[in-house]
Amino acid sequence: MAGTVSTAQASAQTVTPEQVEDLQRQISVLEKKLESVQHKTFLNASAGYMPTKGTFAPPDVLVSMKGNSPRFCTADGYNCVGITGRLHFDVGGYDYRPNSAATVPQNLQDGVNARRARIGITGVFARDWVYALIGEFGGSQDGTGTINNAFVSYKGFKNTSIDFGYMKVMWSLEQATSSNNITFMERSSAQVMAADLGAGGQRAAVGVIKYDKWWWVAGYLTGPERAYDHTLRVPYSAVGRLVFTPINTDAATFLFGGEVLYLADTGGAPGVNDLRLRERIELRIDPTRVLDTHNIGNVNDVRVLSAEVGGAIGPFHAQGEYFDYSVSRLGGASDLHFAGGYVQAGYILTGEKRKYLQHDAAFGGVHPTNPFFWDVAGGIGAWEIAARYSYMDLNDKLVFGGKQENITVGLNWYLNDNMRVMFNWIHGTVGKTNLANRDLGANWDAFAMRTQWAF
Repeated sequence: MAGTVSTAQASAQTVTPEQVEDLQRQISVLEKKLESVQHKTFLNASAGYMPTKGTFAPPDVLVSMKGNSPRFCTADGYNCVGITGRLHFDVGGYDYRPNSAATVPQNLQDGVNARRARIGITGVFARDWVYALIGEFGGSQDGTGTINNAFVSYKGFKNTSIDFGYMKVMWSLEQATSSNNITFMERSSAQVMAADLGAGGQRAAVGVIKYDKWWWVAGYLTGPERAYDHTLRVPYSAVGRLVFTPINTDAATFLFGGEVLYLADTGGAPGVNDLRLRERIELRIDPTRVLDTHNIGNVNDVRVLSAEVGGAIGPFHAQGEYFDYSVSRLGGASDLHFAGGYVQAGYILTGEKRKYLQHDAAFGGVHPTNPFFWDVAGGIGAWEIAARYSYMDLNDKLVFGGKQENITVGLNWYLNDNMRVMFNWIHGTVGKTNLANRDLGANWDAFAMRTQWAF
């Protein structure tokens, strides 16, 4: 190009305009070729410095927000820590009607209750160890904070968990279902009363869970619940659960199983070998018990046998459990027998379904296909209707604890994966007398709403 320009300059006096245009065209073509060569040279040079796999070390920490739960993990996933929490805030009222002036209680109070208010951490260390440390600041009567979960689990063996600490003991179908996923605001009275003897939540325990696609089995040795007065003799129990799932597909699930709970020592309070069974009306706005055996003395041991059945197909789901209580007594006192159970069913109007959770042998929650947003493009969330009948009979021989029956109708609105609003109407009765055969019963209608937030 330089030579061409130089020659053109040397003989400029003889160059015609047509020659000048031709030279300009040649220069333009040469400039484009030069630009192309420079661009290719740059790409070839850069290719030698492009990062390849293994050139740079991965970041020390990976952050995720699955399910809107903050979680921090090392790059290999062997060590993680996450934040978890839930708030179940209830409001409701009672139309409570005692049968006589001798009925206890005479009234139940309307109000509000932080049924659950939890915050804590969960995580993994050294790949095979899982832990949780969660505080509870709500409850049947919200107040001072306490331990909800403080446990460690070893999961180094396939489909196996070895647990120890303060935890929720996975005993019975209702108990194994998370409180975030239960169909009604409260579990049935018969299940709660049985679990309170030696299973349930916030229980000191050591146990093993093993499962496969078609079965699930667990056994625990348990001690007291958190906040127990450790200056007293400690109660202890043995519990077990066995579940079979002959149908376990994406389209449908069917399960059946059974449980056993053996309370070997009732503990030391308020007296030696005493037992007291009592429960509410399946709502915790007012925590007053309407079922109450008062203290049963000379108790040697307690055995609870139960059976469970459950299933889901598409948006329909149903389950039921039966609990048989036997109280063995010392010193010639009469043995006692109590019983209770429930049956329930639900249907998700928007078409979603409750998935079977293999590791818990229980049903999970509802995940809305179209989460709710307050705009034109937003969905309506998921809507579910449900009904339950439950009963608990604590009347036997000279023990007049009462027989409670409840019919509960529920409507649940799942706004998204983290929020739910629940509406419950409970119609119930308790039949109770005394030695003089005086009517100490009552009947009621209760209305309640729960706003639930969990991650």
